[in-house]
Amino acid sequence: MSRFALAISCLLFVSTIVRATDVSYCDNNEEYQVKVQGVDISPDPIVRGQRTNFSISANTGNVISHGKLEIEVSFFGWHIHSETHDLCDETSCPVAIGDFLVAHSQVLPGYTPPGTYSLKMKMLDGHKKELTCIKFSFKIGLGSSSSVADM
Repeated sequence: MSRFALAISCLLFVSTIVRATDVSYCDNNEEYQVKVQGVDISPDPIVRGQRTNFSISANTGNVISHGKLEIEVSFFGWHIHSETHDLCDETSCPVAIGDFLVAHSQVLPGYTPPGTYSLKMKMLDGHKKELTCIKFSFKIGLGSSSSVADM
């Protein structure tokens, strides 16, 4: 293999590791109190049966003492899953003015179908006021850490 081909292969490999997830707000005209700066998913694509880490970097102009995260997942446009998490289980509370990180870790079952999924996440304060709402897509790969015999 030539040095050029090896360099290109290394570059392509590294680019798959550090690829950023595209994030959009649910309503581009809304002035959300919490501004999301980015979402990191590791591994990306997600591997069924293995722990996946979601990290959301954000910024707020107000202290947030408590709240919740409402998550909806769709597959090919069909709503397939909803869950709610206490905000203080996913970040340190109270959330101080400035930058903060929301981190969530989850293992998806080995039988989860591979493909591209859409996720919508709302962050609500303790009075159910919407602080932010974001949407992004993520992929679940064909690989799995468990075999059919494990199911």
